[in-house]
Amino acid sequence: MQLDTPCLVIDADRLENNIRGMADLARRHHVALRPHIKTHKSVEIARMQLAAGACGITVAKVSEAEIMVDAGIDDIFIAYPVIGPIKLERLTRLAPRCRRLIVGIDSLAGAKALDEAARAAGLKLEVRLEVDIGFARTGIAGDGALDLARAVSRMSGLDLTGIFAFKAMTLAGKPTLDLQAAGEEEGRLTVALADQIRADGIPLADVSAGSTPTAAVIAAQPGITEIRPGTYVFNDMATVGSGSCQLADCAAGVLVTVVSSNGQDRLVVDGGSKTFSTDSQPGTPPLCLEGFGRILEDGQLVFNRMTEEHGMMLVKPGAKDHQVGDQLLVIPNHICTTVNLHPQAVLIRNRSEIVRRIKIDARGCVT
Repeated sequence: MQLDTPCLVIDADRLENNIRGMADLARRHHVALRPHIKTHKSVEIARMQLAAGACGITVAKVSEAEIMVDAGIDDIFIAYPVIGPIKLERLTRLAPRCRRLIVGIDSLAGAKALDEAARAAGLKLEVRLEVDIGFARTGIAGDGALDLARAVSRMSGLDLTGIFAFKAMTLAGKPTLDLQAAGEEEGRLTVALADQIRADGIPLADVSAGSTPTAAVIAAQPGITEIRPGTYVFNDMATVGSGSCQLADCAAGVLVTVVSSNGQDRLVVDGGSKTFSTDSQPGTPPLCLEGFGRILEDGQLVFNRMTEEHGMMLVKPGAKDHQVGDQLLVIPNHICTTVNLHPQAVLIRNRSEIVRRIKIDARGCVT
């Protein structure tokens, strides 16, 4: 396979297996699957997920939702606070074009602004309350969830239909590799908060949780109605390191070319920080990954350093004889942020047969 590099490459067979596997998991546990498209940002791949059984999609930003709605995908959850008059105006223009649009909220100020915008536009917007159960990102802490739910339930422009959480690989607020315990804790805490709100007379239909590492555990937790994994569609060295998949399940990587060598212990490839994500830093707990990605052709090469346009590979004893001009396929530590750096991807089959190029439609959509 010879391609101009650096180039994002997607193995179609592995992609299809990953999509089918997660859809089957959701069906077995009778939960809805609403995958997060932040990983692939592709209309074509979102359609593949929907065709396999996903009930809709999850996005982070209004701009991602706009791209998907323009393509005819009209059941969308924006799992992120929509804050500020410009975004609210875009949201109220988008809502009538959707069969179902759900918006995440986690503060009284955000809910009030959303309610005001909805009423001014003559809309009633479906919302879910985000709860923080240990990841310390967005989400209202558990002791404030009921009060916020009460306030939102009285707003005429909003329809509170559920709660959602994201806890990733944490247990009792700390990083962990115990996916079973992390998933059980995530399910237990999220369902308990939903039950507390329901006991106050506020009906909640949806209890949504689960990322790729914990999806299998979360789906089995009583009271969970929906899972929102994203990375599973491609996988990466982080999901491999977590134990939630095997290297053979990684469907996307970056093809690079060796452009320089010192003839001893260093190769330089044509992809640096403008090509690969610097997320999931090497050696960081709990994964403690080696380098910025895995070089499939040679486990004795370590992607240990990068600048904007250069990736430096440490050549360990026992490495193959790589020459200037050779091409290498790298599975990055974090595929989601790597994909966002590329305008398109090359779809392949049988490891080398080029099928076609696909557009990364929502690349750079961060507003």
